[in-house]
Amino acid sequence: MANELSIVIVSFNVKKLLLDCLESIYKNKKDTNNWQIIVVDNASTDGSVEAVEKKFPKVNLIKSPKNLGYARGNNLAVSVINSDYVLFLNPDTIIKGDVIQKTLNFLKENPKVGAVTCKVLLPDGKLDYSCKRGFPAPWSAFCYFTGLAKVFPNSKFFAGYTATYLDSDTTNEVECISGTFFMVRRLAAREVGWWDEDYFWNGEDIEFCFRLREKGWKIYYYPKGEIVHFKGSSSGLWKSAKVSVSKEVKLRSAKAGIEAMRIFYEKHYLKNTPFVFRKIVLLGINLLEKVRLLKIKLS
Repeated sequence: MANELSIVIVSFNVKKLLLDCLESIYKNKKDTNNWQIIVVDNASTDGSVEAVEKKFPKVNLIKSPKNLGYARGNNLAVSVINSDYVLFLNPDTIIKGDVIQKTLNFLKENPKVGAVTCKVLLPDGKLDYSCKRGFPAPWSAFCYFTGLAKVFPNSKFFAGYTATYLDSDTTNEVECISGTFFMVRRLAAREVGWWDEDYFWNGEDIEFCFRLREKGWKIYYYPKGEIVHFKGSSSGLWKSAKVSVSKEVKLRSAKAGIEAMRIFYEKHYLKNTPFVFRKIVLLGINLLEKVRLLKIKLS
């Protein structure tokens, strides 16, 4: 019998957060909710596998022999997904109330929508801007990194990437949502080939959204339900992280994030960019990488 929804969680060395996430799902799951829950463990060494097997024996647990990254980890679950709708959920999240079912109902009721997210809050109650944003086109990225987006938060021209000009309490069509809470129609996901494995960590959600929109699917931010996101708990790159990670992990995460920028730019903007401007963009990415890595090394 097919399920109503498949929930896929890719996890790496965040045992306590993963257990809390699963606990919050089951706490808010009603008997009428027919959900399949899949955990893909990316070769954790902190006892995550044993803990899930002991506390949540009904979870479909996939054990990867090595850390495949986020995109490949999610794709491992595709062959066992048994529903027409899939929620890709980060393990460093806490589900609140009936947010999953509310969001699922919205997706079901809007057949032109390929993917949707909810309101994602950081532990301090502020909105995680990544849950509703634009694509990092060169101008939007420039405004973000230079701070112009913060200076003019209500301007679509300057805040195109962070989309702060959109009311966070209003349902809106957006260009891009985050992999933190990424609910997608399986038909749409199949059309674009699921997650792009050129990305190891970071950027794969933007790529997914870009290809969905290329195929004519709409993407929505639906704030009628919310979750809490301890952002950066696997990478250590955000103050909202709930666990500490080594400097080595931070460096690897930062490199992967910058590489994701290069990949996305080269896939979608490089050909249509004048040669001189192309060099400036790539130089900017390289400079950003050096600055970020230096900050981590000196911290």
